[in-house]
Amino acid sequence: MARRPLPRILSSGSAQIARSREIARTAADSATDVLHPLITVSRGLRKLAATARARWAATPKERRGPTLLLVAACVLVVALMPYGPLLALVLLMAVAAWLGRERPVVKTGPDDAEIARLKGLYEALVPYFSVPEDPAPLFAHGGEWSGAFGEYAFDEDGRLTRLQIAYPPYFTDGEPAARARIEQLLHAKSGRGREYRFDWDEEGNRLVMSVLPALPTTIAAQRFVTVPGETVLGFTDADAVQRTVPVVSADGTEDAPAVVWRTGPRSAEPHLLAVGQPGSGTTSLLRSIALQALPHGDVLIVEGGGTGEYACLTGRAGVLAVECGLSGALATLEWAAHETERRLIAANRARQAGQPAPEDTRRPLWILLDRPSVLGHLAAADGRPDPQELLQVPLRHGRTAQVTVVVAEQFDSTETLSEAVLTHTRARIVLGPAAPEQIAAVLGARPHTTPTPEVPAGRGYARLGTGPVLRLQVPATPDPYDDATSEAHRQAVLALLPERRAITAPAPPAHPPVVTTKTPVAVAANPVAVAVRTPTPVTAQDTVTVKAPAPVTSQDPVTVKAPAPAPVTSQDPVTSQDPVTVRTPAPVTTHETVTVATAPVPTHETVTVKAPAPAAVTSQDAVAVSAAAVETLPGSAPEPAPAPRAEPDAGPAPFHTPVPAEG
Repeated sequence: MARRPLPRILSSGSAQIARSREIARTAADSATDVLHPLITVSRGLRKLAATARARWAATPKERRGPTLLLVAACVLVVALMPYGPLLALVLLMAVAAWLGRERPVVKTGPDDAEIARLKGLYEALVPYFSVPEDPAPLFAHGGEWSGAFGEYAFDEDGRLTRLQIAYPPYFTDGEPAARARIEQLLHAKSGRGREYRFDWDEEGNRLVMSVLPALPTTIAAQRFVTVPGETVLGFTDADAVQRTVPVVSADGTEDAPAVVWRTGPRSAEPHLLAVGQPGSGTTSLLRSIALQALPHGDVLIVEGGGTGEYACLTGRAGVLAVECGLSGALATLEWAAHETERRLIAANRARQAGQPAPEDTRRPLWILLDRPSVLGHLAAADGRPDPQELLQVPLRHGRTAQVTVVVAEQFDSTETLSEAVLTHTRARIVLGPAAPEQIAAVLGARPHTTPTPEVPAGRGYARLGTGPVLRLQVPATPDPYDDATSEAHRQAVLALLPERRAITAPAPPAHPPVVTTKTPVAVAANPVAVAVRTPTPVTAQDTVTVKAPAPVTSQDPVTVKAPAPAPVTSQDPVTSQDPVTVRTPAPVTTHETVTVATAPVPTHETVTVKAPAPAAVTSQDAVAVSAAAVETLPGSAPEPAPAPRAEPDAGPAPFHTPVPAEG
C-alpha cells in the first residue's frame, strides 16, 4: 500500500516554528545588547540596596536614630548645593554600574574529574608511602587525599601540571632506587609525553612535581658573547644556571640561559665526552664547538664515520687538518701527541728561565674526534695501533699545554672507549632519547627529570664535573652542504666559517749553496761516508753531482767500484735515513782535492743521484767519499717543517721533530 503524503499544514509547521524561534532568539539577543547598560545599572542598584539593608540590620537599635539624622543632614546638604542632586545621581549611577559589571567566575577548587584523578594518584601511592606498623598512616586505602596533597594545578586538558606531596618520614628518600620508583609512578599516572621535574626536600619530607616546558629549538649557530676559553654548549632552564647570553632566535633577540663550558689551564673539566643515538646531534655539537674555537685557536678534526660532515671546514684558516682515513688519523694524532710534549718542554724551559711561555704554546689546540670506534675497528683489522692510544698524552697533559680533546661516540660503541678517554673526560653530554639508566651510566648521576621517548635533534642532558645534571638544547649547527638544511641555518653556519687559506708549494732557491769537500791528506783505508738526512722522503727530481778534476796518483791505491763514466739515474726513492756514498773512479793523491757539489734538498722535493756506476743506484747502495775535512760554503739555512696541512690525504707534518715517511 502506497504511503500517503502528509497535509501541507502539518509538513510546513515545524519549519515555521523553528524560524519563529530563531527570530525570537535574535530579538532577545539584540534587546540584551541594547539594554545591557540598564541591566548592569539595575544589578548594581540591587547590590547597593542589599548592602544598605545588611548594614541597617547590623546597626544596633540605640544607634539607628543618630544614623538616620546623619543621613538626612547629608541629603539636605546635597540638595542645597548647586548641581548637587545631579552630581549625586551621576555618582550613584557610576557606583551601580561598577558593582553591576560581570566578573569572571573564580575557580575555588577542583572539579569532579580532577578530584577523581587526585584520588587515583593517592591510592597508587599507598603501597609506597605506608607500612603496617604506622598507627596513623598518612597514606591509607580509602583515606583522605587532601592531607597528603598540599598544592596542585591542572591544565586545560585536566592533566596535572604541579603537585606537592607530603610523605611520611620513614620513607627512604635517600636511596636512588626508591626515588626512581616514585618518579616513574607519578610520570605514568600524570600523563606520558611530557617532561616532569622532581624536587625532593629531605628535611621537610616534601616532593614537588612540576611539568617543564620544552626548551626552544629556534636558536641557531651564531657568535655568542663569551671570552676566550669559554664555549657555549647549549641552553637550559632559566632557574638551572645563573648566566644568560644574548642570542638572536626566530622570535627575536632575547637573553637565554646558557650552559658555558670553561677550558684552559685553570679548568676542572678540560676535556669533553658526548654520547648519543644516531641522528641525536653529536656531530652538530662538534661543529658548534669548532666554530666557536676557531677565532681563538687551532682545530684538528678526525672523523671516523667518513660521511663528510666536516667538509665545510676543510682548508679554512685555523683548521690544521680534517682526516677521514686511518693513515691520516694516526699521523694527525701522533703529531698532536708530539705537539703536546713540545709545548710542555717549551713552557717548562720558559718557567725555569723566569720568562713567559712562548706564544705558540699559549694558543689553544682543539682535537675533535668523532666516532673513534670505527677507526679502532679498522686499525685492529690492519694490525695497527688504536687511535685512542695516541690520545693519552693530550688527555693527561692537555690542560697544561692548552690542548682540549672532544670525543663523540654512540651508545652502541661506548664499550670500545679507552680507559684514558673515560678517566679524563669529566665534562659529559648525553643527546637523544635514552633510558635513565643509560644517562646515569654516562653522566654518573640520574637526571632530575623524566626523559621523553621522542626529542628533537640536539636535546639531552649535560653535566660538568660533579655539578648538577642540566637539560640541554644544542644550537642548530647543521652541515651547510647538506640539501636538507634550511636556507636560514645554512647562511648562519657559512657566516661563521673563516676564510679559506691558499696553499702554495715553496719555490726553489735561485742560488743553491755548494758543499765542498777537500782531501789534502792520504785516503784512509776505510772511506768516510757522508749521509744526507732529510725529514721527508727524497725522490729523483734533483741531482747530486760528484766532480773529480783529474785522475792522479796516490801512495794508497783506491779501488774503483764504478768504471763506467755514464751517469745512471736511480729509480728507487732514497729515504732520509739511508746513507749516500760516492766512490771515486781513480786514485787520488795527497796534493789534489776532490770537490763535491750538491744542491740543497727542499723538504718536499726529491733527489736523483748520478754516479759513474754501470748499474742503477738504489736506496740500499752507499756512495762513500773519502774526506778528512768537510767545509760548507755560506748559504741559506733550510726552512723548518711546516704545520700540518688540511688535505684529507696527507697527514700533518711535525712542528719540532721529523716523522719518518712510509717507504
